[in-house]
Amino acid sequence: MKFVLTFFKIFIFILSLVTFAYASSNSSLHVRLLIIDSLKGEPYNTVRKSMITELERLGYVENKNLTIKYYSLGNYVGTGINIWKHEEKNKRSDVIFLNGTTATKAFKEIALDDKNKFVFANVTDPVGVGVIDNFKSPPKHNFTGVSYPVRIEDRLRFIQKVFPKAKKIGLIYGNLPQSHSYKKWIQNALLLEEFKNLEVIFREVEFVKSEGGHKRMARIAKKYVLELDKEVDLFLSPNDTMGSQKPFAKMVYENVTKPLIGLGRKDVMENWGATMSIYPSLPDAGITAAQMIYKLFNGSKIKDIIPQWPRTGVTFDLTKAKEFGIMIPNELIDEAGVNIKY
Repeated sequence: MKFVLTFFKIFIFILSLVTFAYASSNSSLHVRLLIIDSLKGEPYNTVRKSMITELERLGYVENKNLTIKYYSLGNYVGTGINIWKHEEKNKRSDVIFLNGTTATKAFKEIALDDKNKFVFANVTDPVGVGVIDNFKSPPKHNFTGVSYPVRIEDRLRFIQKVFPKAKKIGLIYGNLPQSHSYKKWIQNALLLEEFKNLEVIFREVEFVKSEGGHKRMARIAKKYVLELDKEVDLFLSPNDTMGSQKPFAKMVYENVTKPLIGLGRKDVMENWGATMSIYPSLPDAGITAAQMIYKLFNGSKIKDIIPQWPRTGVTFDLTKAKEFGIMIPNELIDEAGVNIKY
């Protein structure tokens, strides 16, 4: 009996060691993460840095149990295809993080439904790109992630709260697939009864590829800004590469007499030029993407991780609002919290 009791204690001790080892083994295994940014700069930097920070919190630390390989495509789909064919195809990555629409389009072309696992972020229209079907169902392909835009209905409602008398909105966008998707969403939203009094006047500029292409696009857009200034009540930043960077917001503010509704938080809080913004939370998007990647590192399947919309916030520059004669409703000031620039 004493022998049996001793054996049982030894068995329990060994079992506890095995259980502990199994529980900690996932974060101690060395994994490889391939990161592909569409472009250097925002919104890609904030999401990528937030994602890496969250992975560290979850136990995956670069140069310890995590290897990270990073590329930026300069907004060229072909660059992504070449990187895959000549650099990465024969290297095993546990997860591939696609940061932006261009990156996602490139890898959709070359790796849809293969054995790789993809998590995307900062993609305007992942349904239109063809990597997911919706934000409710388990993914059918080997892609999941977090989309980029604030839903257009929420953006229009935000405008109505701040500008109840506004009738015409100016939107100048780049000739990109995600811009055309966003334009279609706006046109569909304007058919709804609640937006029947709104009109959006569109102008299109050439899509300039390369890391600095958004600067050239902002310069091209200037003529349309000047054209529309007397016709519209406000301007809306486009949901594309041009609209997500500082040069566009700066150009609009310096050349018009109407306020700009920005795309992101930095458009306002870092004095890019926007008067206000309802924006996707980029740090939260990075955290959500990291949690998806963590699950995949630890054995979850893509089909178990449903794609998500980003969380949103609002921000205001009260100095610019006063300059344009805008009274911000108190409920929105309260909602903005610390995201107020004086």
